[in-house]
Amino acid sequence: MKVIAPSYTVIDKLDSVQLLKKMEAAGRVCWKSEGNATDESYATFLTKILSRGHESVVEHVNISVRFICDRGITHNIVRHRIASYSMESTRYCNYSHNKFGNEVTFIRPYYWNTDSELYELWEKHMIIAEKTYLEMIELGATPEEARSVLPHSLKSEIVVTMNLRQWRNFFKQRAAKTAHPQIRELALPLLVEFREMLPIIFGDIIIDDEAEVLIKLNK
Repeated sequence: MKVIAPSYTVIDKLDSVQLLKKMEAAGRVCWKSEGNATDESYATFLTKILSRGHESVVEHVNISVRFICDRGITHNIVRHRIASYSMESTRYCNYSHNKFGNEVTFIRPYYWNTDSELYELWEKHMIIAEKTYLEMIELGATPEEARSVLPHSLKSEIVVTMNLRQWRNFFKQRAAKTAHPQIRELALPLLVEFREMLPIIFGDIIIDDEAEVLIKLNK
């Protein structure tokens, strides 16, 4: 059995200025103000239209992110419907094969210390789940049959592509205090990265003090 921390990777190599200029060019069509564009006008233009709630303009740019997280958290992610998803399939992935190390991988729940009773109890049941899964495969069960014993903590990978408007919605929901702690564990540092890449688009999404602490814990 393997236990790992969740993680993410921004797949796209972004030229933030070119992306912002693309959105400005699209937005100026609405007012036929293309002639007012300059090398630096995108910042003022986009800040103004976002402050007025005209977020459709930022739908013209997509960003793809690869998440490694537990299976339960993928169910949070795919509730964002204006997006494209490619996800690791437990129906076809056979974790008894060499390419998976002949073992099942689980995501570490960050809210329990590894020396706590709760973590030890969790770990015990992950071991049982892996053992049962591998025994079922050995007895002739297919991966899609044996997966029925695998828990939410199963490691999964999902590539998510959203336009920038939907990413804004994602962060407003998944980086909020009311979100599930394990989705916040991914959403908060990703929001920090998006704010650094595209501060004009994501700089207005507030990160509270508690969130700052969580980000530091997971760096």
